[in-house]
Amino acid sequence: MSIWEAIRGRRTIGRVKQDPIARDQIDLLLEAAAWAPSHHMTEPWRFFVMTGEGRAVLGQAYADITVEAAQTAQGVQALAPEEAEAIGNKVKAKAYRAPLVIGIAVSPSASPHVNRQEEFAAAHSAAQNMLLAAHAMGLGAIWRSGDPMYHERMNQAFGLSEAEQLVALIYIGYPDMPLPVGKRQDYAAKTVWLTE
Repeated sequence: MSIWEAIRGRRTIGRVKQDPIARDQIDLLLEAAAWAPSHHMTEPWRFFVMTGEGRAVLGQAYADITVEAAQTAQGVQALAPEEAEAIGNKVKAKAYRAPLVIGIAVSPSASPHVNRQEEFAAAHSAAQNMLLAAHAMGLGAIWRSGDPMYHERMNQAFGLSEAEQLVALIYIGYPDMPLPVGKRQDYAAKTVWLTE
């Protein structure tokens, strides 16, 4: 597959089969991500590969965050144990929507010459490389984020320092849905040419 085919053909695939992904394929996804550009060659990314019951770390973090939010919304100190368990179990399942979940965190360089925003851009580029590689390999993937990913409890679950932050949860598997039709606005509508 050419790079143009990968770029134009990649789609978000939210439904995948539970068939396991081979280790050599996972290694290729990680290598593709690690070849992303980074300012000052800091390579400011960390990868968390979750398969099998390894996804429980993510599931438990989702549960803890959701139960905490439910308690706050109700203005109570603690939900009844059975209620908290029911809420937690429902959201834990989110971690098992794909046989492979790769968390990508930015680990910014502490060098005074490095711009923190550029470190995030590099980690996001790593995520895009991974998505393109997954598509080229015949895999389906979806880049998930949202408020729970940025919660302090999620950082704790993955052992991130105060300076680090998750930037992507990439769910990957063999597609279990038709490839959606892609469409984009013509780039000309969003382009300004400065020639003189």
